[in-house]
Amino acid sequence: MPRQVDHEGRRRLIAEAICRIADQRGLEGVTLRDVAAVAQVSMGAVQRCFRSKDEMLSFAVGYVGERITERVRARLGSSPARSPATSLGHAATEVALLREEHRAEARVWLAFVAQAAVSEPLAETLRVSYAALQDLFARLITEATQSAAAPPGPRREAQALLALADGLTSHVLLGHLTPEEADEVLHTHLAGLWERLDTTARPNTD
Repeated sequence: MPRQVDHEGRRRLIAEAICRIADQRGLEGVTLRDVAAVAQVSMGAVQRCFRSKDEMLSFAVGYVGERITERVRARLGSSPARSPATSLGHAATEVALLREEHRAEARVWLAFVAQAAVSEPLAETLRVSYAALQDLFARLITEATQSAAAPPGPRREAQALLALADGLTSHVLLGHLTPEEADEVLHTHLAGLWERLDTTARPNTD
């Protein structure tokens, strides 16, 4: 019998190879030959998995986004009894990629973001990843404040929190902030968020 090829597994293997190359040399260093060598597959195998370099990079950035989102969900699921407010803080910290073990992933993510500014396929994939994270943040904010009757508040706050967490990735990676300083910025914002939403939710007694 002919050997069955796990195409999805091979695509993920190629995505991991792209990430390793991008971490060392940026996306400009990603070539078909080098991807095949790092993934330990033939160039033909890479071409059978992806019709173009754009398709290959779009899959890779989606793979990184899924990895971050799954890590956030796994951390939330590890302690179901945790309050939604605490869960949101942990989720935002994961998205910001502040820990040392996520530094390589942060470099790769920012390389993709920079390339997406001039590549619509990459930009579209990133928008999907950001939308999934924003929805998760909005759900946690709604659960924490029991403000489901006022959806615009949680949505706007989720947008602001995601933009902050994403921006802190750059500031830490470039050395403008230490991870500890970025963590303090993030949690100061969260404290202000609960105060704002609590004030909004209070009934007007005037």
